[in-house]
Amino acid sequence: MDRLLANGTVNAAQSGEGPPLFLLHSLLSDRASYDAIVPALQGSFRTIVPELPGFGRSRAVEGGLAAVADRMAEAVRDAAGGAPAIVLGNGYGGFVALQMAIRHKEIAARLILADSGAVFSESGREAFRNMAKVSREKGLEAVADVAMRRLFAPEFQVRHPDLMQDRRAAFLRTDPDVFRSACVALAGLDLRAELAAVTVPVLVLVGEHDEATPPPMSHELVAGLPRAELKVIPGCAHVPQLQSPRQFLEALEGFLL
Repeated sequence: MDRLLANGTVNAAQSGEGPPLFLLHSLLSDRASYDAIVPALQGSFRTIVPELPGFGRSRAVEGGLAAVADRMAEAVRDAAGGAPAIVLGNGYGGFVALQMAIRHKEIAARLILADSGAVFSESGREAFRNMAKVSREKGLEAVADVAMRRLFAPEFQVRHPDLMQDRRAAFLRTDPDVFRSACVALAGLDLRAELAAVTVPVLVLVGEHDEATPPPMSHELVAGLPRAELKVIPGCAHVPQLQSPRQFLEALEGFLL
């Protein structure tokens, strides 16, 4: 069931009963990237899967990643209704969740940051600048192959052509201006000095073969957070919940389930 949050600006799917659990999607995907794990979670949690600002039916917001985080904090407060919320973010959704926890310290009781980080290397920054430039000059189609490679290893793409067709179509539905704005924001992001402010328990997950946010970024993230643990998910890339739902759910055991 879809519902509108944050004064009608954020569209979210909601299912199940229990403590509120928010699932924030990545930049190169959409909320459907959680479809494979929601059925297992909704028996214990009220799962809320928003479309991030500028995606789907959620209204875009100006002001960079901080403004996106503020909008999503409003949505979390709206949906949670004062209950302790758990926020899980993958990729871009992880950066949004982390920024939200820094700017709104009471917003989440627990965080799960999957394939995310606090800052990109210079080569990582350059990759975002290039995607923004090429997409501006030639459109999203021109960066679709790069986007899919950042999500999934080539051999996985070959073995799952139907999934790849679906994920490529989802990426091409992204608003080009929202995509470019996010690329610029991520290229300039550095949250390392603010990590100590996040005092809630944090589970950091990363796919072993993630090229978009490589494992060293997760190691650095854990080192800077006061109460964090790291789990590496074998054989997976940037969206492990889609690539191997069973392994992803197993990684949550002991922290969430």
